[in-house]
Amino acid sequence: MRVMAKVNWLRAAVASLMVVVGIALASGSSVAAGSVTTGAAGTRGATSPGPVAYVANSGCCTVTPIRTASNTPGAKIRVGATPWKIAITPNGATAYVVNNDSATVTPISTATNTPGPAIKVGVSPTEIAITSNGATAYVTNFGSGTVTPISTATNKPGRAIRVGSGPGGIAITPNGATAYVANAGSDTVTPISTATNTPGPAIKVGKFPLELAITPNGATAYVTNNLSGTVTPISTATNTAGPAITVGNQPFRIGITPNGRTAYAVNEGGGTVTPIRTATNTPGPAIMVGTEPAAIAIAITLKGVIAYVANFASGTVTPIRTATNTPGPAIKVGTGPLAIAITPDGATAYVANNHSGTVTPISTATNTPGTAIKVGSGPEAVAITP
Repeated sequence: MRVMAKVNWLRAAVASLMVVVGIALASGSSVAAGSVTTGAAGTRGATSPGPVAYVANSGCCTVTPIRTASNTPGAKIRVGATPWKIAITPNGATAYVVNNDSATVTPISTATNTPGPAIKVGVSPTEIAITSNGATAYVTNFGSGTVTPISTATNKPGRAIRVGSGPGGIAITPNGATAYVANAGSDTVTPISTATNTPGPAIKVGKFPLELAITPNGATAYVTNNLSGTVTPISTATNTAGPAITVGNQPFRIGITPNGRTAYAVNEGGGTVTPIRTATNTPGPAIMVGTEPAAIAIAITLKGVIAYVANFASGTVTPIRTATNTPGPAIKVGTGPLAIAITPDGATAYVANNHSGTVTPISTATNTPGTAIKVGSGPEAVAITP
């Protein structure tokens, strides 16, 4: 199913799930992702192409690799039905693609851009996160209410881990000890010990939790509660939720600056971004970014100077200077931008335009867009190797 209005579908899916278990659902684009997923490149040396951006094309069951040095796309890589998320191992050897409609994950060798055999997971897999040591990839299965661990050494799935209803967003602490899963259908977050793959007691948060981000020091996980208009901070030391932080209308993605001082909640229903001071968990004034529905994805440069926000309805990206929380002029990209990833050197942001079938590179030095790169139908997610 091609994504046109992801969050509305999420809500409809959760409503249906209360009656019929196993409905297909997609949880949206990247840290993650919303965000950015990075790893080391698969090949190095004099002939290295430099960082490669991998783009999941949800409408045509393919992934397009783009050489960032030249902004040239390579041959499309065939994966499963409706690829929606990509994560790359820290050593850069493998890109894992979540195929929502085929209930599989496809591993791609970044050295040769060849796909391996599909890995069977649960019903309607939505998101993926990889431990910092690269040993295990965790996949959330919305329709199954489970998380599937995958050994990256063998590409074999382990026993499904039971979590809450409608698991979507997932984030792993920097030390790799705990994976946190947002359960949209049960209004909870489930912590999973990666050492034993056992879930802990569910943590109650707000209504319809979608995405998570964890501070660089690993102390706090922030969860967006889409239907509550709040963000819940969770202490990772005790797995207890703090008081909800009121943000904007329908918060979706969330990103945290590399210094950990500010979390940015992307409010897809109101076209705003809310900055949260992590030291006190207090929200600042809303930052206007686009026409409603607008803000749908965020990526922050590695130096933390600028946060880039994709505005789905207006076909633009808004740069926000983090020192002052002021937005710059909107940058015109393609139609329906859904995901952003930034190169390891911070020089270029790549924006996946779902309705245009393109990716737009943006120079972060000048905030000017380059020539659109044609990929496949319905580009949904993008991940970049260092």
